[in-house]
Amino acid sequence: MREIIDHIHSKIAFVLLLLAACAVVLIVHWPALSAQALSSDDTQYLAHNFLVQNPSWTSARIFLTEVTNPSTVGGYYQPLPMISLMLDYALGGRVDNFFAFHRTALALHIVNTALVITLLYLLFGSPWIAAALGLLFGIHPVTIESVVWVSERKTLLATLFSFSSLALYVQYARSKNWKFYAACLIAYILALMSKPTSTPLPILLLLLDFWPLKRLNRHVVFEKLPFFAIGFTSAIITYLSQSGTASVGLPGERGVTPILLIICHNIFFYPFKILWPINVFSYYAYPSPFSPANPLLLAAVIGSLLILLALIISLRWTRAPLAGSLIFFIAVLPTMQVIGFSNVIASDKFAYIPSIGFLILLAAFFKWLCGRSSSLMSNIIVTALVIVLAGAEAVATRHYLGYWRNTLSLGQYLLKRSPNESDLYNQMGYALQTEGRYDEAIKYYRKAIQMMPDFADAYSNLAVTLREQGKLDEAIETYRQALKFEPNDAALHYNLANALQQQGKLDEAVIHYREVIKLNPRQPDAYNNLANVLAEQGKFDEAVACYQQALEIKPGDAVTYNNLGITLFDMGKIGEAVNYYTMALRIRPDFTAAHYNLINAFISQDKLDDLANYYHQVIGIGFSDAWIYNTVGEVFINSGKPRQAIKYFQQVTQLAPSQPAPLISLAKIFATYPDPNVRDPNSAAYFARQAAELTNHKDPAVLEILAEAYAANRQFDLAAETIENAMSLAQQNSDLADRLREKLQRYRQKNPDVVRPQ
Repeated sequence: MREIIDHIHSKIAFVLLLLAACAVVLIVHWPALSAQALSSDDTQYLAHNFLVQNPSWTSARIFLTEVTNPSTVGGYYQPLPMISLMLDYALGGRVDNFFAFHRTALALHIVNTALVITLLYLLFGSPWIAAALGLLFGIHPVTIESVVWVSERKTLLATLFSFSSLALYVQYARSKNWKFYAACLIAYILALMSKPTSTPLPILLLLLDFWPLKRLNRHVVFEKLPFFAIGFTSAIITYLSQSGTASVGLPGERGVTPILLIICHNIFFYPFKILWPINVFSYYAYPSPFSPANPLLLAAVIGSLLILLALIISLRWTRAPLAGSLIFFIAVLPTMQVIGFSNVIASDKFAYIPSIGFLILLAAFFKWLCGRSSSLMSNIIVTALVIVLAGAEAVATRHYLGYWRNTLSLGQYLLKRSPNESDLYNQMGYALQTEGRYDEAIKYYRKAIQMMPDFADAYSNLAVTLREQGKLDEAIETYRQALKFEPNDAALHYNLANALQQQGKLDEAVIHYREVIKLNPRQPDAYNNLANVLAEQGKFDEAVACYQQALEIKPGDAVTYNNLGITLFDMGKIGEAVNYYTMALRIRPDFTAAHYNLINAFISQDKLDDLANYYHQVIGIGFSDAWIYNTVGEVFINSGKPRQAIKYFQQVTQLAPSQPAPLISLAKIFATYPDPNVRDPNSAAYFARQAAELTNHKDPAVLEILAEAYAANRQFDLAAETIENAMSLAQQNSDLADRLREKLQRYRQKNPDVVRPQ
């Protein structure tokens, strides 16, 4: 009976402590919700990812089926993070508002903290020790990157499924229930679909069997064969995908000595960074020089040998240090840069999953310490130690989170910590570019290129900035320079094609758009832009085929529907054009260009009387008749048909008498239209006065029209007085003020008796 009561108390304590630890993690990481910094890879994961920005079953299917050739993110197969980001986008996440993305990331981090606590409780049975170490994991500064770095959603999800798999395996090992085994295997597959750094998980299960489960035997090894088969398959897929869409360096390309130095550096680096988390940041560059002559690397080699010796000696008393250290080392091995895929030697995010090895080791140590004869004193010491560590971690975490408030502050921090890295100059340039500080951005891009003359990304970003400044010739030449170093970069070909199209070099633009499609057949914008160029060249049939191809890839793109409608209209297929304009408006009811195109199509068919009904019955848009009539009137004006425009603007004044827009349009027509048979100064003044009243005589543009109406009626004194009132309201608009000043002078010349203010 006593054992049952103790078990219940333990369960209650476990739940309460777990909730308390998770609450503290939430409080400490709360500023992450307002972070707005873009970091490396965030552009391809979010800012430039059309699948993420177009949430649909089609996008999800593409993420799931593009196994070895992902079209939107270079690298390995990772469908679950991409679908997760897509769902956040559907919930309101945007490039200029990361709240939805960080909300999900923080929730996942809290769940991972709960899983750490659960796993440690299952292994060691102490709710207090499990919660204490879970808390230290949850608020540790090295976890920040995984929460606030948008593209690191993959790390959070991989950890969620990896830790779930470990906990389920412990349950299976204790209960022999094959349901837990099956769930463990499924969780492993989901971890691999999140990030292939989860591949070594079967070895971690064997290490748990070695210690603390102590059940390692031949049968247990055979149990893992399905895991190893799945992991081996994932490794092949990862290599094919990474080598085909990004870059991968095989061990033989580096040589034995550099690999050993990398391993020794990281064996020494990660434990030190976890135990002493100062100066954490997201770019740990390779030490220079990278050779045993470097004192830092020599110390790492010696330190690694001493750690290995200490672990071997520890086997005389316990398996815990060796098992915990091996769990960490095996888990971090895929990111050790033995197989090169990154330009950094280490990263905090790489330690997120492997840290469970150290936590298991610490849990064993705390349980041993608290289980000694003087348990009260031991408990007090451990409690005080955890409180001190948690407080220090919380302060460091909050401090580091401050640098992630925006892209510029993050770039400045990284460059300050590692001032000799071309990548960081490029990143700083991008941060300044997003702020519109183009001249400063260019200086950083040029510095990056100076440090690394074949830095294609820096050339590309420099070209984008030059184009923003209107320096099109220089931008095109810079894109060409980048392509010398990365001739198979689809994004470079695409940007160059856009610049060439803007410059009017259509034939050359077509060549590069076709190269984009060759390199990345699932790039809808390339098809759409190629179609635009072909249509401009009069190659309508080819253009239509390209638009349709774009819509197969991105079926919900209103812009492509509208462009296809324009091309069909130019081909004389007005009925088909109307259908595509309609589809564009069903997708984007506020798509102004499509509205104008649709109305123009009705004008060309003399079906304007049916237009209002068409809007309501076919398109299903809840716009008022007044809005439609006003738009039709504007189209008639632009088409040089003022009498028809007047008819529709007058309809608007009856349907929406409180709207000044149609009154202004009528006043403009009657006061300024070139045809004297259309001009009507009295009507102009009438409608202009009404518009001025509706705007409380506070809109200088409306007062300008009223002055024109007075002038058309040869009331130059009233015109001058009205212009002076408009000028007093237009001080912040220099162009309008200059125009009003010219008109005032003209009206005074027409009426020299006007009294001029002294």
